[in-house]
Amino acid sequence: MSRIELIGPQGLRTDGRRANELRKIKCKLSVLSQADGSAYIEQGHTKCLAAVYGPREARQRAQILHDKAIVTVELSYAPFSTSERKKRTKTDKRNLEIASAVKQTFEPVIMTNLFPKSQIDIFLQILQFDGGTTQICINAATLALIDAGIPMSDYVCACSAGCIENEAILDLNFTEESYDTPELSVALLPKSEKVTLLQMESRLHVDKFESVMELAAKGCKEVYNALDQEVRSNMKELLNKMSL
Repeated sequence: MSRIELIGPQGLRTDGRRANELRKIKCKLSVLSQADGSAYIEQGHTKCLAAVYGPREARQRAQILHDKAIVTVELSYAPFSTSERKKRTKTDKRNLEIASAVKQTFEPVIMTNLFPKSQIDIFLQILQFDGGTTQICINAATLALIDAGIPMSDYVCACSAGCIENEAILDLNFTEESYDTPELSVALLPKSEKVTLLQMESRLHVDKFESVMELAAKGCKEVYNALDQEVRSNMKELLNKMSL
């Protein structure tokens, strides 16, 4: 497949979406009974499971911070998540990079000062992979943290945007990422519109940066609407159960 074929003559991408269309999002909270908070999310064909434990006592005394909680993030891939059936270890370089990005994204947003000398652990597992790993991990972690009752200053919603043949496209899938498409990953706080993560994959011409950035921010707000709807729906279910 040539690069031009990533967008067909009718303006449709390889998965049938238009350039500014987000992949369909499905999500659910409280999917793991033993975790303090958990969530499952699908974004297109990429699927992620998140579990949050804590705040709890720090496992290693050397890591303890006396004025706030520490946040740890661990990412793994299910063996069946990709067609390669390649086993990725927890120490895989790419996994560590994504986990570090998620950690840095949430540290300023979680109100860690409320839980001194404690630890909040976020575990993420990719169950099916079709691109957008960093973004779906952030979105899944947001839901799991909310489910765990961890106070945050705002939702954290992430989305990517790129550029194919001078046209800005939203929410890249694996096929589009595989062709070294210039890609910008953005994590946004929807209410304040503050950016907590800005990550570039391959070069993007400066003339295209603004339009790609605006499209990614628009995608983050669409993600927020989907996540917020699920949180409110889950809360209504809990209130109904409590009233019975």
